[in-house]
Amino acid sequence: MNFSFLSAVEDRVVAHNELLSAQALGRQIKVHSSQFGVPDLDEVKIALIGVPENRNDVDYIGEDLSFEGIRTALYGLFPGNWASLIADLGNIQAGETVEDTYFALRSVIHDLLKRNIIPIVLGGSQDLTYPVYRAYDDLIPMINIVNVDSNFDLGDSSKPITNKSFLGKIIMEKPYNLFNYATLGYQTYFNAQDEIDLMEKLYFEAYRLGDVSGNIKHVEPVLRDANIMSLDLRSVRSAELSLRQRFSPNGFDGKEICAISRYAGISNKVSSFGIFEYKPSKDDDMTAILIAQIIWYFIEGVNCRIMDEDFDDDRHYQKFTVLADESELKFLKSNKTGRWWIEIPFLPNVNNKLKRHTLLPCMHEDYVDATNGIIPERWYKAFKKNSL
Repeated sequence: MNFSFLSAVEDRVVAHNELLSAQALGRQIKVHSSQFGVPDLDEVKIALIGVPENRNDVDYIGEDLSFEGIRTALYGLFPGNWASLIADLGNIQAGETVEDTYFALRSVIHDLLKRNIIPIVLGGSQDLTYPVYRAYDDLIPMINIVNVDSNFDLGDSSKPITNKSFLGKIIMEKPYNLFNYATLGYQTYFNAQDEIDLMEKLYFEAYRLGDVSGNIKHVEPVLRDANIMSLDLRSVRSAELSLRQRFSPNGFDGKEICAISRYAGISNKVSSFGIFEYKPSKDDDMTAILIAQIIWYFIEGVNCRIMDEDFDDDRHYQKFTVLADESELKFLKSNKTGRWWIEIPFLPNVNNKLKRHTLLPCMHEDYVDATNGIIPERWYKAFKKNSL
């Protein structure tokens, strides 16, 4: 692994960490310090990386980023009964150009993924999701991204990439590796109608804030099928955050955003997790503490992962077949966890993208709806994408 892109965690944070209880999280993780260098990554399962890059923020005014407050808050928390070893690799400093930063982040993420280490990325503007996505190019054939955001971030792909248009670049740039994109918590008044229509035409998934807040459990199957989760702090309501982070009076509250983070951690497929659009300020304590708790819940979820996707042995699941609207729907239920999947059939004479997506995560409610003749919308969209 190329460690030359990484700079050590700030000395002030490391010194403060030494004063914490021996049971605190900061004393349990491997820290990249200026004194001891990059830690040994053997047996490490999760790695934290800061990326203070925000020059492609459409509102960039030249401010510097620091994650000291977040690290201090995170280190001070107490871990659960966790088996996963964690490392803090420090920061990838902004390069001479944004493209240099992208290259460094992509390289580091790629190396971590090859080691089966889950990176947690602290940003920085959300266009950093793009190099995270590109890190998968030769690792996984098709990628699913979940964006927790009030906006779709489609933008104009013909213009330079920004934190409001990174999705357009992901969709339009070769190699075409994106299979599904889902937005959790979008707020209609922040999104142009043509973007909403385009999301529908592409058969991407979009879940309004009210629908997600009304039943947070509905995000679980969406995250169960995700490889990358990108969290925009602007999806969090302003009452939960410090002054410079206040974007909208509506958004997820602290409990909801931590629940979503835990669902991402529990997902057996989520292999990278990013928190973006952080803007530090003098009254920053609450934002730093909330981000620390979001990270804590993600790590908690990772430590609660249960492999229940062995569908080669019918002793591990139950199978149900339902006829709905002239379509034969096949559902599978894990005997181990009780989680549900629905089968997506292959189509003859079609260049299938879904070789590894034949089973789509769903909920028991989808099975109940199917028995009443209602086809699950997620199944319909996945089926239509597979037909393209």
